[in-house]
Amino acid sequence: MKIIRRVLLFIVFVVLIMNVKNIVKEFFPYKYSNYIVKYSQTYALDPYLVAAVIKTESNFQEGARSNKNAYGLMQITPDTAEWAAEKMEVKNFSVTMLNDPEFNIRMGCWYLNNLREEFDGNMELVLAAYNGGRGNVQKWLKSSDHSADGKNLHYIPFKETDKYVKKVKVNYSVYKYLYDKEEKKSIGTTIDIAYQYFKLIN
Repeated sequence: MKIIRRVLLFIVFVVLIMNVKNIVKEFFPYKYSNYIVKYSQTYALDPYLVAAVIKTESNFQEGARSNKNAYGLMQITPDTAEWAAEKMEVKNFSVTMLNDPEFNIRMGCWYLNNLREEFDGNMELVLAAYNGGRGNVQKWLKSSDHSADGKNLHYIPFKETDKYVKKVKVNYSVYKYLYDKEEKKSIGTTIDIAYQYFKLIN
């Protein structure tokens, strides 16, 4: 019965994403797109990746605050924010500034770019570091249990971080599909995205 339910949900999602995009967009909003595009351009990031990070981190709730004391849309912790603010030369920085959508997106994009520079553009490592900490990722890369070549991870020991990376990647595919006018919308692409999404949540 559980398998039948999953199959039915999968079929419904495929039909929705193909024919009722506006409904699907309610579940995958693209709020603050002006700020996302602005700071994605500033830091040479893919805006749909930034949107996927925000979706995963806070579901676009600007006042979100986690049990780990992370703030705002991109869930930035005070320690990371204070360090980033110094590097960004932000004057009179206050943690309350993280509740401002534009500032939060600006700092989050800066931080993603900073991680990208450290990990040579490997976005899977960037996402793992964004969630699990850059120090942990560097440690994992040096371990043969987690990396075969010191450049990629074949195993992420933190379950939360492993799921986070997978979730952002799936959300990225959904955002590209829904909002990128140049993205091809074939039936194969639709089914693949739906399959990846339901594999993640089941």
